[in-house]
This record gives sequence, structure tokens and C-alpha cells, in this order.
Amino acid sequence: MMPIHNQRGSTLLVALIMLVLLTLIAVSAMSSTTASIQVVGNSQFREEAIAAGQRALERVISDGNFRNIPPLDQSIDINLDGVADYTVTFSRACISYRPANPGPNVPPECAAGAGLGAICYWTVWDITANVSDVVTGASVTIHQGVNTIAGLNAAVASCI
Repeated sequence: MMPIHNQRGSTLLVALIMLVLLTLIAVSAMSSTTASIQVVGNSQFREEAIAAGQRALERVISDGNFRNIPPLDQSIDINLDGVADYTVTFSRACISYRPANPGPNVPPECAAGAGLGAICYWTVWDITANVSDVVTGASVTIHQGVNTIAGLNAAVASCI
């Protein structure tokens, strides 16, 4: 057995090296966890924002007035706590139009009279919803295509 005065602190040096390695591993794990939490938070925001945008788009499309007047901005309370979580703004563009010839999907009031051709048009729209988080200002953009029939006046005013 060696006397104590000949050991010169080698055990202390090994323990310190092990402590430094364990500290580096712990810091790395915390860093990785923080990044994962940020990724999950961003993913949750994106899914909530898309849901808010889809809710607002459904309101606009079901109203049907988007062909004649631009949709109004909407505030969406996604978690139903009484406070608006997202603001949705819209833009719309008529992409194309074509005469609605009489057929099974065309309302009878669109039938032409006296050989003048169709008085209704199939119109294809691109409605864009820009969704912004009220608190952070982060945003997502959603596009929705809509194929709808419009009277001649609506088609002339917006597409032709």
C-alpha cells in the first residue's frame, strides 16, 4: 500500500474531469430540449392559425358576397375564452370565367333567352386569408380556390 503523501491528487483530477463532462452533457440536453420546445410551439401556432384561417374562409365562402364586395377582416377566438387570438385579413381575385350553359348544375334562371347565350358565368376565385397572431404578430397565409356561378352583372363587375 502506498503512503497518502505519494498520491498527489490524481483522484481529484479525474473527478473534476468527470464533473466537467457531465456538465457539458447536461447543458447539451437542456439546449436540445429548448429547441424541441420551440419547434413544438411553432408547430402548434401554425396548426391553430390554419384552423382560424379555415374557419374565417368558411364564413366568407358560405356568405357568397365575396364575389361582389371584398370580405371584411375577422377576429377569431380559437380557444373560446372571449379574447381574439388571431386576426384574418382577406384578398380575392377572379382567376377565370366561362359562360354557364344550361345543364344539370346550372340554375334554371341562368338559361338564356332568345338565343342571346348564357346570362350566368362560372367563375373561379382565389381567396387569400392572411392570419396573424394578435400577441406575437407571427402570420400564416392560406389560399382557397372557389368555383361558383355568378350572374352576368357580378361576372362583369369582378372578372371581365
